[in-house]
Amino acid sequence: MDFSVYLLTLTLLSLLSQCTAQWCYQNQYSCDDTCRDPTRWAAQFPSCGGLRQSPINIVTHKVHVNSALQPFDFIGHTNTNNITVQNKGHSAHFLLPQSVRLSGGALPGLYKADQFHFHWGGNGRPGSEHTIDGERFPMELHIVHIKEPYGSLAEAEHDMAGIALLAFLFEETTDDHPHLDAVIAALGRVQNNGSSTVIPNFRLSEIIPAAKELHNYYRYVGSMTTPGCEQAVAWTVFHKTLSISSRQLDAITRQCRFWTGQPMTDIFRPTQPLDGRVVYRSKASTALTSVIHLLACVFSVVFGTTDLIN
Repeated sequence: MDFSVYLLTLTLLSLLSQCTAQWCYQNQYSCDDTCRDPTRWAAQFPSCGGLRQSPINIVTHKVHVNSALQPFDFIGHTNTNNITVQNKGHSAHFLLPQSVRLSGGALPGLYKADQFHFHWGGNGRPGSEHTIDGERFPMELHIVHIKEPYGSLAEAEHDMAGIALLAFLFEETTDDHPHLDAVIAALGRVQNNGSSTVIPNFRLSEIIPAAKELHNYYRYVGSMTTPGCEQAVAWTVFHKTLSISSRQLDAITRQCRFWTGQPMTDIFRPTQPLDGRVVYRSKASTALTSVIHLLACVFSVVFGTTDLIN
């Protein structure tokens, strides 16, 4: 056999073995039948076929109000940090210092931040993982926290609430998000699998709203949305959406490449069955409660009853 042909054969076999060992999203066709798309994750990662899988479609008229879902206490979110960004082959992770912490929100303890990442579509397609009443949003932000005293995700996954994941859905707006351009620029510096960069002077509070704006949210128990789909997540999906312009959204979806070398687009897992789980929501905001009370007062004046007020 010609030596160049021999080397080419070895290269192809190496790529094939790598492909076989990897998982991928639905749109990654270069591996064809050898790369496990979301419908076949469970064959290699059994937890992906479990009964508490994420993401889900949240049907708003079926959620249950839970008065125990109180506001969160965000710790260190306004601190300035130099954060590392890594292309992990399936997404880009923005590593957060452990000084960024989270408590409250009916979570069983104190949680320390690990990383945040985004899920997006491509070419104008929506790319959120969670859907609300069947609607998929342009993009979704996940902030991953690990319950203390666990030192890693691997340790935390053995606790049903070992991981607290905050999810923010994006809505497309005319104006740019004022602080996403630094994120976009960093993604442009980690185009290939394994590459990394640093964002200097980063504040998480510049990306997400202030705590006083985050009292309304959904809560359910679920899993990580990538293999091994560990069923150890207390999910919080906030009502308040984040803004992103069409320019920024298009820029984000064009920056990175998968481990296969393909453009990193449509990086979301399809929604999973609820399988009997209950989705809760925090108590209605004070403003909404005031409106309801006002309407009840008007009703009582018109119909001569005070039963709706008391």
